[in-house]
Amino acid sequence: MRRDVVARYALWSSAAAPVLLIGGWTLAAALQPGPSVQREGYDSLRDTISALAGYGAAHRWVMTLALLGVGACHLATARGLRPLATPARVMLGVGGAATVLAAAFPLPAAGTSGAHQTAATVAFVCLALWPALWRHAGGEPARPPVSVMVPATLVMVALVLGFTAALGAGVLAGLAERLAAGAQAVWPFVTVLLLRRSPRATLIRV
Repeated sequence: MRRDVVARYALWSSAAAPVLLIGGWTLAAALQPGPSVQREGYDSLRDTISALAGYGAAHRWVMTLALLGVGACHLATARGLRPLATPARVMLGVGGAATVLAAAFPLPAAGTSGAHQTAATVAFVCLALWPALWRHAGGEPARPPVSVMVPATLVMVALVLGFTAALGAGVLAGLAERLAAGAQAVWPFVTVLLLRRSPRATLIRV
């Protein structure tokens, strides 16, 4: 198996991840009931993505399947990004597996879930940091250079920290989470596209 080629399925899996995530939270939010005397309606600016897959949500299967799909896509992309060094691929894969676990351990109807919070935290951290480990599988820096990958990592880390702060303050936590999760879902696709332009890494049908 050649290490200087990107598997074709990585292009499709990386492209599917943001579609599943953004499409999932959009559809799931639209299916939530509006505000009533007994309860507030779901607010995408205020409420988290996890709440859409929690036991208190209507049609929770929509967001649950979306999260499972996103996690599976990250796992497939990590496997297909052969030109990258093993640490980067492993961290992306762990982020995908943690996303699957976050869906498998949904939030309760009231309160929090330690298992869900742990899985979500691992997913956010891994999916923010894996670009910093991007090197060619042979030990040389993969293209594009560090000048692209380091800023990408810093931006995603900043977005995750912003979400953490918003969650603690209870202000626009839903918006902050969507910005962080959306950026993390898109970056593997950007990675595949950038690697396709590298003279050392080509896309093959596998």
